[in-house]
Amino acid sequence: MATFFGEVLSVYSRAVEEDEYDDMTNENEEDEQIRREIEEKRCVQVRWLSETEGPVPCSDLIVSVGPSAAGFVSAYVLSSGDWTPLAWVSLWNERSPGAGRPDAAPGPGEPSCVLYQQKHNPAVLVCRCSCFVAEDQQLEWTEKVLGCVQTRDLKVTVLSDCSAAEYKTSDYLSESAGPFLRSLRTAAHTGPVASPALEPPNISSGLAAAVLSHCQVQQISAVLYQCYSDVPHPDSLSMQTYRAAVSSVLKVSNLTVSDLL
Repeated sequence: MATFFGEVLSVYSRAVEEDEYDDMTNENEEDEQIRREIEEKRCVQVRWLSETEGPVPCSDLIVSVGPSAAGFVSAYVLSSGDWTPLAWVSLWNERSPGAGRPDAAPGPGEPSCVLYQQKHNPAVLVCRCSCFVAEDQQLEWTEKVLGCVQTRDLKVTVLSDCSAAEYKTSDYLSESAGPFLRSLRTAAHTGPVASPALEPPNISSGLAAAVLSHCQVQQISAVLYQCYSDVPHPDSLSMQTYRAAVSSVLKVSNLTVSDLL
């Protein structure tokens, strides 16, 4: 119709608007349901393998993240046979397998996150993480895993790895021919460290950084050791760089990788 100014107004039907509103409401409800289902599926859970449920007494916790760090723990630490699986972390994301069986423990050789307890000293725990933890799961993973242990007088050692190509320096990198360690520590850690500090503008990221950040906020003594290597796959030289980082806590096996294969 037209107004007295001659302006043409569109003719609309209230019934049509109500139908469109109902359709949008239904779509929003469906989207919200899908979102809740995905969030529930991506939830991180700790599954205990024994009757003991956390938080368990712990003086030292070693967390290994990444291929070289996880390989070091398998080859030089767990190979001693002095360890018992205590719990495992159940999670699902687009890059982690096991989506169809979230309540089943990971099989041998599968990417996983498993918490081990030392037999002769149960206060020493090792968490070996060889699976991908998505960015939106890292905080929950950290809170759930550290929630398994008593944090009073706890010392955390985080082992991580990174490509040497990401290491930034203005000087010639004389160590580039071989892997090397750099470290970051929380304010609560006052003891010695086994490597030079990580120089700015270099940073740590991912799950290892999330663990260190959580320890900083919770005033837990923690050190992150990051191995820089130009080898894309785990090798004996890269893995052995971690020996000094854990030597004060663990007796590391003298076997080489070839001895264990």
